[in-house]
Amino acid sequence: MSKSYVKFETPADVKAKALEAITVAADTGRIRKGANEATKSIESGTATLVVIAEDVDPEEVVMHLPMLCTEKNISYCYVTTKKELGTAAGLPVTCAAIAIEKPGNAAELVKSVQEKVAKHAPAKAAPSEAKKEEKKHEHKHDEKKEAAPAEATAAKGGAQSPKATREPDAAKEGKHAPAEGGAPAPKAKRDEKKAGKPKKEAKKEAAPKKE
Repeated sequence: MSKSYVKFETPADVKAKALEAITVAADTGRIRKGANEATKSIESGTATLVVIAEDVDPEEVVMHLPMLCTEKNISYCYVTTKKELGTAAGLPVTCAAIAIEKPGNAAELVKSVQEKVAKHAPAKAAPSEAKKEEKKHEHKHDEKKEAAPAEATAAKGGAQSPKATREPDAAKEGKHAPAEGGAPAPKAKRDEKKAGKPKKEAKKEAAPKKE
């Protein structure tokens, strides 16, 4: 079963040419060995062809390489095993990926591989489509930002402050009016006392005078 990072099937003749190109470029040009070195070569834009083994485990070691090559518009292909890739580069150990930077005498081989893999490798997304997608995501993000303050304002407007709530209640209950059945005001008491004094004087006048 092929790995998830293997995006297309590389024909047997292309694999053979890729391995031969690596051997020649290692002697007459320049190559970068290993997944990390291949990544640096792709990112710097100096790689002309990237060759990846199909049996790398864990897959995460080389999973990013195909996507990176597509973004940088660099040709890439696959060979069956890490062992044959290491052998082609003159290494005593296996190798997950190799980037050819300067093909040297392998220029024709590299060109032939590039032309053949171009028919199989996934094409890079058109810049206009990529920009449209970015603008769409930005528009959605802006809409979310605008919606958040509006919701916060609505929430504030819906909640009435405790002071505002208490004031109408106080007005209903007659906050400043005297309580029903309450004690009369001091002035009213004084008036009643004054009104009571003439009554006592009237009683004294009504009593018969002693001769």
